[in-house]
Amino acid sequence: MTDPTLWTALEMAAALRRKDISARELVTAHLERIDAVNPSVNAVVTLVSERALDEAAAADARLAAGEFVGPLHGLPVAHKDTHQTGGIRTTRGSPVFADDVPAEDELVVARMRAAGAITIGKTNVPEFGAGSHTFNPLFGPTRNPYDLSRSAGGSSGGAAAALATGMHPIADGSDMGGSLRNPASFCNVVGLRPAPGRVPSYPSEAAYSPLTVQGPLARTVGDVALLLSVQAGPDPRSPISIDVPGSVFATPLDGSVAGLRVAWSPDLGGSIPVDAAVTAALEPQVRVFEQLGAQVERADPDLRGADEVFRTLRAWSMAMSLGPVLTRHRDRVKATLAGNIEEGRRLSGSDVARAEILHSALFQRMREFFDRYDLLLLPVSQLPPFPVEMEYPTEIAGVAQSSYIDWMRSAYLISAFGHPAMSVPAGFTPDGLPIGLQMVGAHRGELALLRAGHAFEQATRVGEVRPAILGR
Repeated sequence: MTDPTLWTALEMAAALRRKDISARELVTAHLERIDAVNPSVNAVVTLVSERALDEAAAADARLAAGEFVGPLHGLPVAHKDTHQTGGIRTTRGSPVFADDVPAEDELVVARMRAAGAITIGKTNVPEFGAGSHTFNPLFGPTRNPYDLSRSAGGSSGGAAAALATGMHPIADGSDMGGSLRNPASFCNVVGLRPAPGRVPSYPSEAAYSPLTVQGPLARTVGDVALLLSVQAGPDPRSPISIDVPGSVFATPLDGSVAGLRVAWSPDLGGSIPVDAAVTAALEPQVRVFEQLGAQVERADPDLRGADEVFRTLRAWSMAMSLGPVLTRHRDRVKATLAGNIEEGRRLSGSDVARAEILHSALFQRMREFFDRYDLLLLPVSQLPPFPVEMEYPTEIAGVAQSSYIDWMRSAYLISAFGHPAMSVPAGFTPDGLPIGLQMVGAHRGELALLRAGHAFEQATRVGEVRPAILGR
């Protein structure tokens, strides 16, 4: 493939080091891709072209002078618009912050830039990152590259759509209830929700909370591992950061999954409705693990209490972080988000205590489940990408969905117990909409999860199917 915007990030990094292509040429190619495709998709909402070209020229000069360059040297990135970027506006998808320009990069951005990534702009998000459909009153909706009438998911929807269309090769995202996994599934890319503390967050109002994590998206599992190797690692400003260097993820992912014990739970024991098109796309792909030598059996984890854990702690978090915004700007906050904040304000100490007791019991049951299994497989999303005009799906397989997070239960129930989880491209509906497979690993088992995802990816090659909007 001669188009450099659709090379893998690993291929780009190698070509840059060999000087087969310059950072300025690579950034220019991506800016041209954005100019051609972004008006249709609306993934990149703030662009800093001149700054990016200047940074690329400086990167080329460092390489030519024989200076050290990092593992992301010359790779263009548009950062998620909920992540603070020094000198570049960070709107959070809200009119309240439409003109906010932070003084400094937050930690995840700073690590990527220190590793050589070149910032080209920001990607679209839902208002305050709330919900798994990317639209907001500032920029409007991000459209699915595989069908412009459909949602790209969220909250990292702009990042996933930009990846799928070659606007950038890697992306930083965040995930509370599926915001790394759901858009990856909808846009046929890879998104990894790491274990809490694997990618430390700073600044953070809830430094001890395990609910929201930051992590990588890319078009391949190998590229996700490359980005995780930069994002991960301890930081003294994060009290839950894991004391393992990110470099452990820079190793090759080649290896066999033969002998792995794999649990397949297509509907979590009947606890979630799943659209028939999702099940039809995933069932044949689960058998790929058997063909690779794994032992696959139908098994459902015991997720009693997970719903209450997630919803209680999410509402508490919303009230803590966004309560002051609602107090000052109630008329500028969407109704569904305002309702979540108010729900959090009504919580009592006993409510939070009960959630934490359930949380601890859930973790122990999942620890025991992963004593029996190495990997859990299930749908990322319970339905294919839905019409972009919808705020959220109100029905799945005949079952009503009463709120804007109900339809995300297949993702947020996994968030509740904190194990790493990844969306990997797995198939398409008959009308060409992407479907991802959710792979959940053992506690802090990202490396084994990445290796299993890489083996599945190499066997299926579903992620190599690019959207028709690219003209291929």
